Amino acid sequence: MSNNDTYYTNLVENGRDYSLHMCLDYYNKRLRVDDYRGNPNSVFERVQELMQLHYFTKVFIKARHYDWGCFLTHGYMLEAVIKGYFQGHDAFNMALYTDLERRTSDYWIYEDQLLAEVQTLPLKSELNKSAAGFLLRQATDQDANALAALYRQVFATYPTPMHDPLYVEHIIQEGTIFHVAELQGQLVSAASAEINTTFHNAEMTDCATLHTCRNKGLMRLLLQELEQELLRRNITCAYSLARALSTGMNAVFKQLGYEYGGRMTKNCNIYDKFEDMNVWTKTLPQ
Repeated sequence: MSNNDTYYTNLVENGRDYSLHMCLDYYNKRLRVDDYRGNPNSVFERVQELMQLHYFTKVFIKARHYDWGCFLTHGYMLEAVIKGYFQGHDAFNMALYTDLERRTSDYWIYEDQLLAEVQTLPLKSELNKSAAGFLLRQATDQDANALAALYRQVFATYPTPMHDPLYVEHIIQEGTIFHVAELQGQLVSAASAEINTTFHNAEMTDCATLHTCRNKGLMRLLLQELEQELLRRNITCAYSLARALSTGMNAVFKQLGYEYGGRMTKNCNIYDKFEDMNVWTKTLPQ
């Protein structure tokens, strides 16, 4: 296995009146609570302990509709909503910061302007299979080296160790689906769907295209193919976190019929710094 444990640790913790499913995300200096049960006040107290123990500067919790207000009373803010995340019920991303620099966005107004432009774009959600000169296919673990090389070329930094072939091979074997585009035998574009079988959702992520092959519609094609695969697996909710500074990726999701659900401040270390991420969600027709 790769050195992903230096990036993050996934944990399930059971307390007296709560349980936590969480990610201690060292690389992105944050605590991510993907699910919890029990007393939300106890969850808050335990999260505070973990934040101090690991010197994280951000925590965000995917809260359910009936108690997201409890986190609000503890000083959390609502940053985004993922529609249908919990088997058709919405997830409320509640965030809390311990560092002013992490809390403060450097590009928020510009990102608002970019989003306003993207929101005017027409839908292009019809299934489009044309990609002249490119081979589109599902990746296997044999593509791990080529995928890692692609992510190294596109991103100076990335929230997960996608530059590591062993890590890429591992997540494919664990069930993450990658679709890729090739040109003359070279892998030039890729996207993945990280499936949560418990809640029937999938995160559309790891979107990357070589600079020389951009503006050809490849990412829209790859995401459409991933959606078709998700439909075959009875996944009802697709969502993504797109760099708020990226016109191209936000445009792709808007044109594929995803709905903007909020922005998460300096959510992860991507490209070359901590960046704000726009949340996009889509209910997949069954």
